[in-house]
Amino acid sequence: MGQSLMARDFDRQVAEIQVRIAVLNRYTALGIPVTEAVG
Repeated sequence: MGQSLMARDFDRQVAEIQVRIAVLNRYTALGIPVTEAVG
């Protein structure tokens, strides 16, 4: 995931950006602790 887009077509560029966002969101979700109320 570099800074430039690989796709040439605009629709494919949009799809590529959406995939990158989904991957980053997944990594972010993995780092967020799940808290539960005790007691």
